[in-house]
This record gives sequence, structure tokens and C-alpha cells, in this order.
Amino acid sequence: MLADDSTLLREGLARLLADEGHEVTASVGDASALLEAITAEPPDAAVVDVRMPPTHTDEGLRAALEIRRTWPETGVLVLSQYVERRYATDLLTTGTEGVGYLLKDRVVQVDEFLDALDRVGAGRTAFDPEVVRQLLTFSSHVDPLQRLTEREREVLAKMAQGHTNAAIAEQLHVSQSAVEKYVNAIFDKLELSGVTGYSRRVLAILRFLGS
Repeated sequence: MLADDSTLLREGLARLLADEGHEVTASVGDASALLEAITAEPPDAAVVDVRMPPTHTDEGLRAALEIRRTWPETGVLVLSQYVERRYATDLLTTGTEGVGYLLKDRVVQVDEFLDALDRVGAGRTAFDPEVVRQLLTFSSHVDPLQRLTEREREVLAKMAQGHTNAAIAEQLHVSQSAVEKYVNAIFDKLELSGVTGYSRRVLAILRFLGS
């Protein structure tokens, strides 16, 4: 499902997704219509603009959070014109399965947009690299993140984007075992090695986002 108050963007995305073999079950212009459509027929994934009528503030984000609570099997890919740290953090605090946050500029990079949507629909995470970069800059003064090496911070940034260890290894041109060592070092330095009952990966990402 698509939810954006820009008819032009909705129609463009609908045509793109149809050409790529996806079925768009609903295309709406506000959050209320989106929730009504999902209530009738929950999709595999929903693409949601953060700001929609009537106030153009955070209606889309609130709808995305409601979808996460009520229909956890539906992936949510949020689109935003700007990096809004609180919104990104709010999304991740609901868990990292099937959630994504992309800047609208990224939509024109068709392969990247489709990859993010596929990851979210498959229950994984997809965060825009620019969102992660700005969050990293924001949180760089916060201990114990200062303990991380440059490579470990790079790996953590990739984790926050939603990449698996295998994908990180491929992108950084290192072995998967090397990535696993970096990840374990990150857990150690963030004092997460002894944590049980929670996903250390999720906790590391949340620490990274400064929540």
C-alpha cells in the first residue's frame, strides 16, 4: 500500500512497483485512509510519508507506529523529506523487524528504493545511509560510542541501515568472520555482551541512535 499526499509521487511509485511485479492494493493520500485500507486488507508492506494531511506534521509517522502495533506482520517503509532523528528513533524502538526509513531523494534511486522495500517486506530493516550518517554525527559525543574504532563505527552504521553480517562483509570487502569479530567487539564496548532476554543487535542500534 502507498500513502502520500502527492498524487504524482503515488502514481509514479505505483507504476514502478507494478512494472517490478508488485501488487499495489491501495494508494491513498492521508493517514486515515491508509489505516482504513489496512484494516480491510493488510498488505505485506506499506510505504508511508511522514507528513500528510490535515496538519502535515507527523500523521504518517503515527499511522506507521499504529501499523507496527496492530499489524506487526506488515512491513513499514517511511519516507521523509528531511532527516528527523526522533522519528527514526521512534520507529526503531518498536523493534527492527520489517521497518525502514528513507529520504524521498532516495526514491529516485530505483534500485536502492526497491531493495529497501524488499528488505522491509521480508521482515528486515532498511535505513537511509544519510539518516544513519547524521545520527552518527549527532551521537558521536556520547559514551561509550567513543570507544569504537572507525571500522567498528562503520560496521555499526551498516547494522543500523538493516544489513546482515553477510551483506556488511560484501560491502566492506572483508570476510564474514571479520564482521562477526567487529560486531562482538561492538557488543563488548557498548557493554552488551552479558545482556540476555533482548536482541543485542537491536540494543546496539538503539544506543547508536542515541535513545
